[in-house]
Amino acid sequence: MNILTLFDLPDEAKGDFAAHPDWHVIAKAAYTADQAGVIDVILGWNQTGAAIIAGPNRVKFVQAMSAGVDYLPLAAFAKQGIQLANTSGIHAEPIASSTLAAVLAFARGLMPQARQWDNEARRAHMWLPAGQVAVVFGTGHIGRAIARRLNQQGMTVWGISRQGRPAEGFAKVGTDADALAFAAQATVLVNVMPLTQATHHFFDAKFFNALQGTPLFINVGRGQTTDTVALRNALHAGRLQGAALDVFEQEPLPAADPLWQEPQVLITPHVSGTVPHLRSAVYQIFKPNLEALVATGRIAQNQVDLTAGY
Repeated sequence: MNILTLFDLPDEAKGDFAAHPDWHVIAKAAYTADQAGVIDVILGWNQTGAAIIAGPNRVKFVQAMSAGVDYLPLAAFAKQGIQLANTSGIHAEPIASSTLAAVLAFARGLMPQARQWDNEARRAHMWLPAGQVAVVFGTGHIGRAIARRLNQQGMTVWGISRQGRPAEGFAKVGTDADALAFAAQATVLVNVMPLTQATHHFFDAKFFNALQGTPLFINVGRGQTTDTVALRNALHAGRLQGAALDVFEQEPLPAADPLWQEPQVLITPHVSGTVPHLRSAVYQIFKPNLEALVATGRIAQNQVDLTAGY
């Protein structure tokens, strides 16, 4: 089995691969285009992977490095019978920590301001998380981790998911059809939706215009789930108290983008999912999948539904 590693393996993988002489690693630096037809497994993704899939190939399995997989050619994978695994779960706690930090920054007046002693002005906008309602759009690994953190602050957490099934940490869960009714009662809205055809611009002018209060909007999901123009208009109209944004429709966010000048917007450069020891964390998913692929022809963990997109 030939494994193209577009993402470096951790040191602990050396012993495992030594014990499996049939696992032949081709590092990205050693790969040449004439090897495209003999690659069985791809770890990571870039233009090299895309070129292999676009031509005659025998790839059976791709291990993505992220929870979201909207940047991958899912239709081609489905047509060619290529199995795909994501890393859903390993980014949950870091993203939950960033979400909690954003909530506290706005609630407790920690947002940077002009160089002035704005004591009274800042006090007027401060609040306590305890007793407030948060709605988390997405109830998977990341959504549940966020719910746990917000529950610890005394918040009541509601969820929105495609199926509306009960999920740990959520007082109640609704479907997309309940989104506006849930949001109308919330102090905090957290977006961790995957990007699919159904979620593109889910947060649009219709959504923001229907808000009853002035919630905080946090996006740690996918940038294209939110209509940026509609978001800016909602901020200017006072429909939101602010926004904490880690992802954007265009990345990197251009230096001339008006969002940089919004005083009530906290911007981070797509870093909320940063994981210590990322290579090791990914390998804990990749290795069992390799073993299962050899033994059964099917991967064992984190398999993506290529039709649903997550």
